[in-house]
Amino acid sequence: MSSGKARRYLRTSDVARVVGVHPNTIRLYESWGFLPPIPRTPGGYRMFTLDHVDQARLTHTALQAPYPGGKTPALNLVFHAASGDLGGALEQAYVYLTQIRAEQAQAEAAVELLERWSQGAATDATAALLQIGQAAQLLNLTADTLRNWERDGLIKVPRNPRNGYRLYGAAQIGRLRVIRVLRRSGYSNMAILRMMLHLDRGQGGDLRQVLDTPPPDEDVYSAADHWLSTLAAQEGRALDVIAQLEAMISKRQA
Repeated sequence: MSSGKARRYLRTSDVARVVGVHPNTIRLYESWGFLPPIPRTPGGYRMFTLDHVDQARLTHTALQAPYPGGKTPALNLVFHAASGDLGGALEQAYVYLTQIRAEQAQAEAAVELLERWSQGAATDATAALLQIGQAAQLLNLTADTLRNWERDGLIKVPRNPRNGYRLYGAAQIGRLRVIRVLRRSGYSNMAILRMMLHLDRGQGGDLRQVLDTPPPDEDVYSAADHWLSTLAAQEGRALDVIAQLEAMISKRQA
């Protein structure tokens, strides 16, 4: 920083260091409208204030994938704050928190179904044996989806010995219902396969932990491979955003 009155201002590198990002990230935040207008020196150098630091930190906290339920409220809160509407940003932060917690509730409900099914509770009462097209129609899925789930090892389907056609009974349809609920609740095929193999081996224990904990030799490709932990981390991030916004509002009121 230079001397005199300019000491009130920070450089791009100063802001980046405080926030914990590369200086180019701060420049991108500016170009994308995530920061309030930044005054310049006659020579064109950016002159950041502590308000810019707060906004850059807020942006860095809020905009980190994944975004359970969608990215829109996270983006909205950043834009509201950048425009000076901190109250509107706080509202959007609570919208995002609600969205994350709804995803958590759905994920937990899916685990409850899984636990009940693993303990022997029936999840389907299909009486007749169904062929793949009939099973897909019953479950509102495509036949390709059922084939993919079988190919991925999530289910084994018996075949008609006379013609080789797949035959889905109550046991297979019930298992598919559990798989479908888990998939629609955000869990990856890898996490579900991990769980199904665990149960097929006759193992019990804490199913949440099995579903959420990839073993050391398993490649982790997405946040959905450990979805419960991901949701908990994103809830914590949303709460951090709310705390930052409350601090920014208090600072403005001082």
